[in-house]
Amino acid sequence: MSDIAAMHKTPLLTRRAIAGSTPEVLTDIYQEDANIIIWQRQLAGELAVAVGDLLHTKPTLQTSLVVTPKSAFSSIHDALGETDTSTTLSEDIAQLVDMFCCLFDLKRAGLRLTVLDRAMCPRFHVDKVPCRLVTTYHGIATEWLPHDCVDRSKLGAGHGGKPDEQSGLFQHPNNIHQLHQGEVALLKGESWEGNEGAGLVHRSPSVPLTNESALTNATCERRLLLTLDFN
Repeated sequence: MSDIAAMHKTPLLTRRAIAGSTPEVLTDIYQEDANIIIWQRQLAGELAVAVGDLLHTKPTLQTSLVVTPKSAFSSIHDALGETDTSTTLSEDIAQLVDMFCCLFDLKRAGLRLTVLDRAMCPRFHVDKVPCRLVTTYHGIATEWLPHDCVDRSKLGAGHGGKPDEQSGLFQHPNNIHQLHQGEVALLKGESWEGNEGAGLVHRSPSVPLTNESALTNATCERRLLLTLDFN
């Protein structure tokens, strides 16, 4: 291997994932050597029912909002429609907005709540943002790669037209990690000060194919994804 190739494959920065079972783990995003923080939560029964109801009543939901901690609940509730189950989901999302804004001392956040039946960002990539919160309320969740498994020269045009699995971006399918439904993750991006060249490499998962009638009558193949961004 040439010295130049070795430089591409050897991470100049060390980055790691930090996971925990309580929301307090999210504060570890300020650890310099962390580029993904995972709150390993599971959806409570009432919240899971609310998510299922939303997927049934609004199967094509696409909502983008700018919210403050004070306005989040009413803005989300209005977007979802006033039902008992939408109240439960709106309360949970509003709580995440409050936590996100408090953690980063933000007055407002950009919120996107989307029902997906296909991969939104199917290739591995990095986000040119300081940090993004992601959680999949229903369905298969975000895939990501540990920093030390990535050849970043293969990101973007560097893949040479080859699929991620063949481009040399990573060496083995076992390198791919995946969040679980309900987990809340903070993904540190390229614009976080001191994190240039170490933004979390991630992608949307492939949504399992289903026949048209099944997609009409069931929600099991859909994803409900929430993201929060600096605004």
